[in-house]
Amino acid sequence: MTQSNQTTTDVTAAVREQLIALLTGSNAHQSFDDAVKELPSELRGVKPDKLPYSIWQLVDHIRIAQWDILEFSRDSTHKSPPWPSGYWAEEVAPTNDTDWQQALEQIRQDRDAFVALLHDPERDLYAPFDHGDGQNLLREALLIADHAAYHVGEIIIIRRLLDAWK
Repeated sequence: MTQSNQTTTDVTAAVREQLIALLTGSNAHQSFDDAVKELPSELRGVKPDKLPYSIWQLVDHIRIAQWDILEFSRDSTHKSPPWPSGYWAEEVAPTNDTDWQQALEQIRQDRDAFVALLHDPERDLYAPFDHGDGQNLLREALLIADHAAYHVGEIIIIRRLLDAWK
């Protein structure tokens, strides 16, 4: 391997590790796991005055959007849900604790599945997918991180309004 190829390989490896840290850590913001940790079940479906969503609706939206981005990134035949109805739960609260836990688990599993894509050296971070309109794995990783961080901030604001944040 030439010096130039080694440098490119090193840079790509460093970018992959930074993306993984961005998706799994909490450098400049709280993590998703921290935002939902120890949330009292009776507050999951509370929609504070003048806010459009409950914490449940935000969690479920994160779940659906991240799943959609993951599937788009690994399956050229994937069809996204209709926008916006397919991305937002109409129910303000989860039906039960099982639904809540399943949503959290899917978010974690899909995040881990996306991280696995980033770990795969056969997947070029920069090459446009064969489908879509120019998206690549780097863009989709940043999209997941950006989207989740935005909504995690909203979850924390709602928790603050409900006196349920440290």
